[in-house]
Amino acid sequence: MAKASSFILATEFYPPDSSTTATYLGAIANAIALDMTTVVLSGTTGSAKSPADQGTPTVVEIANWKPPKHALGRRFIASTLLALRMFFAVYFRARRHDVVMSVTSPFTLPYAITLAARLRGARTALLIYDLYPEALEVAGIANSNSLVARVLRLANAWLFRSLSAIFVIGRDVAPLLLRYPGVSADAIHFVPNWTLLPIGFREPNLNNPLRNFSPAQFVVGLCGNLGFTHAPRTVFEAARLLRHDDRVHFVLSGWGVGWAELRSLQNSENLENITLLDPVPEDQLAEFLAAADAWIIPYRRNVAGVSIPSRLYNFLAVGRAVIVGTEANSEAGLAISEENIGWVVPPEDPAALAQTILEAAADRRATTERGRLAAASARKYSAQASLLRYREILRQLLNDPL
Repeated sequence: MAKASSFILATEFYPPDSSTTATYLGAIANAIALDMTTVVLSGTTGSAKSPADQGTPTVVEIANWKPPKHALGRRFIASTLLALRMFFAVYFRARRHDVVMSVTSPFTLPYAITLAARLRGARTALLIYDLYPEALEVAGIANSNSLVARVLRLANAWLFRSLSAIFVIGRDVAPLLLRYPGVSADAIHFVPNWTLLPIGFREPNLNNPLRNFSPAQFVVGLCGNLGFTHAPRTVFEAARLLRHDDRVHFVLSGWGVGWAELRSLQNSENLENITLLDPVPEDQLAEFLAAADAWIIPYRRNVAGVSIPSRLYNFLAVGRAVIVGTEANSEAGLAISEENIGWVVPPEDPAALAQTILEAAADRRATTERGRLAAASARKYSAQASLLRYREILRQLLNDPL
């Protein structure tokens, strides 16, 4: 490995940002810094720092305007401005034999970063968290024949061919990438995300303070960020179908556009079998997740390969069965079925979801056993294994001829 080679990571989200994306990218940068000089171009305020020693990354903060999430027009302008700033930051830093990696959030970033790196003769990598325009189509923001979708596909055809390595966190992403001409399967590397909580089965505890609203009922939960690729209304409609069944109670806690929809629905209906909670602090997350008997991840239709299943790993870590509304070939669907740690139901199907919840509640012992299997399977998704895989691939990339 040439001593002059460096790794440059361009990302909007980086610690101290508390998002899951920032947490993962911080760990990846720290791992790569063990092998080579690492520079992080960060769009997060307060992230800039010089390395404390030789084995840590240097972080350079790039000015970034962050409008509120609901302001889609302003967010697009902000992401475009960030992409331009990142372009020049990479262009003036990258050298031949370096590896430059970007992330698909915001979606404008990879095109600018990859172009700048190619102009400098550097190798290029992309970590795909969300795939566009597919995510926009699933969310109903754009249709497949729209100008936006066609332009993005045209840009993707150039982008994916230009990359030296493509990291995907779901096995369902590769088939979508291989639809683009010139994309090699050898360039695509599956490296899953990992659990961010201590792994270990937690025995169901009816005295958990978070179950005060219904200590003896079967508690099924929904939590986390509910974005455009999720279908929270499906969970609410399932609760409506079960509103007269006093064996089941729903706990809903999260943020994002889907959470606002749930609050609006509950304000109108006031279902007694639903409890809405604000997001819990990070230090209470494991206890909160262990308070439910099973967790739901509700996706929209056709989400395979489009949306990341990161929250799944925390459910597994605490030892809870998971009900996923998605296609069977999605990464979440594959993981659930292969490990027998929950149920996969058709997406956006409240009746099927309600029926599955009743089955889980009717045999709590079997549901608990699925939770035990979930905790065991969580050990397959360790930070050590995934970070080692990133290091191996990037070392190999440096040794490959340009």
